Amino acid sequence: MTDKLVSIFGGAHIDRRARISGVTAPGSSNPGTWFEEAGGGGFNAARNLARLGLEVRMISPRGGDAAGETVAVAAAEAGVIDCPFIFLDRKTPSYTAILENDGNLVIALADMDLYRLFSPRRLQQRAMREIVSTSDLIITDANLPQETLTSLVARAEKEAKPVAAIAISPAKVVRLAASLSGLSFLFMNEAEARVLTGRDGTDTAEWPALLRAAGLSGGVITRGSKPAIAFQNEQIVAVTPPALDALGDVTGAGDALAAGFLSAFLNGEPLDICLRSGVATAGITVRSPLAVSEKMSRGVLEEAIRLVPPAEILS
Repeated sequence: MTDKLVSIFGGAHIDRRARISGVTAPGSSNPGTWFEEAGGGGFNAARNLARLGLEVRMISPRGGDAAGETVAVAAAEAGVIDCPFIFLDRKTPSYTAILENDGNLVIALADMDLYRLFSPRRLQQRAMREIVSTSDLIITDANLPQETLTSLVARAEKEAKPVAAIAISPAKVVRLAASLSGLSFLFMNEAEARVLTGRDGTDTAEWPALLRAAGLSGGVITRGSKPAIAFQNEQIVAVTPPALDALGDVTGAGDALAAGFLSAFLNGEPLDICLRSGVATAGITVRSPLAVSEKMSRGVLEEAIRLVPPAEILS
């Protein structure tokens, strides 16, 4: 495996998830179960990449509370180099989701005020400049403020470092709109792609053209059980996710796909292999009740890739 160094900026917080036991009854009390773990788009990707054998640094604001300690322990257990900004008088951000019995999301609430304190000025610190300059890849998610994302992408461009981003949600992906031209890849679902383009892709090949027009040179669009699409410059490939015999939890699947894709990208693999790797990593994740599967490893991923059909080359 490659000895590349990846630095990830973004969400590292607490995920709280409730799963409804039976058929969802809107507007009324639903019996179910409650679960809590460390999470966050960037942090999920970081832990997956570390378990796949890469050296990974995580840079994120955190409160001086028990939730912040939970995140620190999770980073250590996954082998992630933890580089937090700790605000002792603040609480660690959290994401609270309600899931249907089949694992699909009903509604979620993101309490992310602390991320607003990650200002562009923090990127000017010597330690932050060195993190960017010594990285082989920068990953960010859209939990950070728009001006910070813009500054981070600009600094990475100055250092000639590739940047990948995770959209997080339709409400947050707009923070990346001003930085699209500086991204090597953006990982998103169709709802997030619609927000960026103001359009609705009607077939597999249309999304890349719409996103290129918005300024993006490379990206991955996930579409549930329909083929995932990856494009880089003029190349377009699609991969159909294999059918699942059991669905654990969709939380973290998109972050895992980004990690699997980028681990292959850093290893010099072509676009179609990168997408197959991403789809396989997501498949491992949705079979787990956790946002980052404890089974994730290079060997498990290599086995999972064999179950993913060959990519369809669209361009």
